[in-house]
Amino acid sequence: MTGNQSKSRGRRTRREPDRSAGFHGWGVALPFVLPTIVGLLVFNVIPLLAALALGFTNFSFSRETAWVGLTNYRMFLFEDPLFWKAMRNTLYYTVASVGLSVVLGLVLALALYQAIKGARFFRSVYFLPVIASTAAVSLIWGLLLEPNFGLMNYLLSLVGIQGPGWTQSLQWAMPSLILVTVWKTVGYNMVIFLAGLQDIPQEVREAARLDGANGWRETLNIVLPLLSPTTFFVVVISLITSFQVFDYIYVMTQGNPAYETLTVSYYIYQIGFQYFRMGEASALSYILFAVVFLLTLVQFGMQRRWVHYQ
Repeated sequence: MTGNQSKSRGRRTRREPDRSAGFHGWGVALPFVLPTIVGLLVFNVIPLLAALALGFTNFSFSRETAWVGLTNYRMFLFEDPLFWKAMRNTLYYTVASVGLSVVLGLVLALALYQAIKGARFFRSVYFLPVIASTAAVSLIWGLLLEPNFGLMNYLLSLVGIQGPGWTQSLQWAMPSLILVTVWKTVGYNMVIFLAGLQDIPQEVREAARLDGANGWRETLNIVLPLLSPTTFFVVVISLITSFQVFDYIYVMTQGNPAYETLTVSYYIYQIGFQYFRMGEASALSYILFAVVFLLTLVQFGMQRRWVHYQ
């Protein structure tokens, strides 16, 4: 064998991939990822598929199960006025709570981003409600807003104001829930906006100041456009979360008074776990999923108009 042939054969040998190494890598990684895969299948994928199938049946614990096709969906969309009331309440709650929480979180972030005395302390104070249990927060606020002996109405009476009925009033029940939600979530939005502000290049802001931009013009023309990806993230996450609101309703109002605080998520709970009509509850769950999915798609479609990436 000549020297050239020997060298070419050596080069061909070195270029051949070692498939055994790939199988060995999978053998090492599989025990680590298998628990996560099994957990996703058992607790996420299989229940989602089962709920999809149940939505086409009249499954209940009190009668024999039968295939009903699109009857459950048709009933909610065209025959159930309570569904549309729950949907209107959910939209009202979502628009108001998300709007206030995002705006207040942005304002707090802009204020606490400045090098002011005690900024770290106030950041911690505003973030504390975020780490508190939602059930505990709802319970405490329910006591504070109790119209007869609650602290809120007592403080209002000290200045000569007669407090409203709060969660027991037709007019104030939903605003009360929105108030509690904003108090609970504004700290999270504030922290996300603070992280976005820290990601803005300082040289861009300094160049704007050199060009004569004052604080308001700098915020309006430089900071807010560069902060738009963070704003987009906060709005999308907040909308998805708000459409699934349940804890506040369950603890504070149970959908009362007169269904004024009934949301779609709580209506699903009532149908499925109070009336045990699991087929209808599954169908309503997928209707809610479709609404949230479509709204999210609309937001991603509109982001090109106002979201500016660096």
